[in-house]
Amino acid sequence: MEEAYDCCFSIATMITIFLLVVVIRVVYVFYRTGKPLSSKSSKPRSTLIVLGSGGHTAEMINVLSVMQKARFTPRFYIAAATDNMSLQKARVLEDSLADEDKKVPAEFMQIYRSREVGQSYITSIGTTLIAIAHALWLMLRIRPEVILCNGPGTCVPLCVIAFLFKVVGIRWSTIFYIESIARVKKLSLSGLLLYKLRIADQFFVQWPQLQRKYTRSQYVGCLM
Repeated sequence: MEEAYDCCFSIATMITIFLLVVVIRVVYVFYRTGKPLSSKSSKPRSTLIVLGSGGHTAEMINVLSVMQKARFTPRFYIAAATDNMSLQKARVLEDSLADEDKKVPAEFMQIYRSREVGQSYITSIGTTLIAIAHALWLMLRIRPEVILCNGPGTCVPLCVIAFLFKVVGIRWSTIFYIESIARVKKLSLSGLLLYKLRIADQFFVQWPQLQRKYTRSQYVGCLM
């Protein structure tokens, strides 16, 4: 009886220590999240760029056109599996950069959507699990140091996985989220999730009233 008690006590102690370590690590990650990238380091940083259909991609292309390309390389572009137009625009951008610098590498990938427009909620359970597994596989393959996104729903599982990678020590990814200019009074669902969960390191909005409402965000003006 005493041996069984000692065994249970040892297991409980190990579980307690493990949970304590996890909590300390999560607190540390939250503390570090939001710290700016070091401007002293000239080392290029592998960058994941999440594209979305319509205006999302147009806004992201505008941001990329003024970005310090040499600092954010290699670049990996991801769009939804049903969104070919966004990747075409990214290829055009990269082709124009290749004319200036033949050494700029880029990869273009697609990711499964959790739910298509009009899809039933019951069948979306299976597609969501597939999408999460695919996102995990892509993140393990890329392991980006920087993630740029501006609202498409496909960015949420990628950013959540990146946060978990921070916690377990696989890779520290700095997440930059730029809310769409179409969001004037309130955040998109993707933006709200990343803001409330404190997953994004830097959260940018394009309207001053949004910054006043969401005080941890940064107002950067119109990027279009």
